[in-house]
Amino acid sequence: MQVFVIIPAAGLGTRMAPGGATGHAPKQFLELGGKPILVLTLRAFLQVDSIQQVLVAVRKSEMERVETQLRLHGLTARISVVEGGDTRQESVRNALKQLPGEDTDIVLVHDAVRPLIDAATIERTIAAVEQHQAAIVGLPAVDTIKQVERTADGAIITSTIPRERIVLAQTPQGFRCDLLRRAVAAADADGFVGTDEASLVERLGLEVAVVAGSQRNFKITQPGDLALAEFYLQQH
Repeated sequence: MQVFVIIPAAGLGTRMAPGGATGHAPKQFLELGGKPILVLTLRAFLQVDSIQQVLVAVRKSEMERVETQLRLHGLTARISVVEGGDTRQESVRNALKQLPGEDTDIVLVHDAVRPLIDAATIERTIAAVEQHQAAIVGLPAVDTIKQVERTADGAIITSTIPRERIVLAQTPQGFRCDLLRRAVAAADADGFVGTDEASLVERLGLEVAVVAGSQRNFKITQPGDLALAEFYLQQH
């Protein structure tokens, strides 16, 4: 059994720019602790010996830039740069086409801007996929969850969802290769675009296990997230 990783990194990251402005560097190229966020994310996965190869899916215009960064930081071994797409799903699909894995191998998909993922969580995810065929990292909900109906004035609460039935999805999300390929193909055929890979597998009526995540493994999205990530990085 081999383990592969796909890092979709073709996003533009407009939420990181002030007012959603364009012309700013995508957040995966911003620096954290003096290194690009994407480089830190890749290093986390290279610490896991069982991972055979990491495929980074980026925009065509960014491929040379990423390859240069990888050489600069000595990360050419076990990493391949592939062309991504306009959506996360397209990037994953493109990477899957170039994945040499057999049907029974494992593929993990991880957000490029979750650089504080740790090796132990990655290994737990791999073990969960071996047992359940599909697994994601998730955090229990702490706040009370309200379901709402959107209105012109904002929103109206329609129900309260028990917290014990809620988890906040993180990554990596792991699957048997054949399962993820089948899920992506089915979504494409139906014109369905999911916000994560687990949602594609759920559409097939299959169970997805949950592995305990951590507060450190958050997604850098807003400008203030960089300061928090710097704090966690210094505690490491």
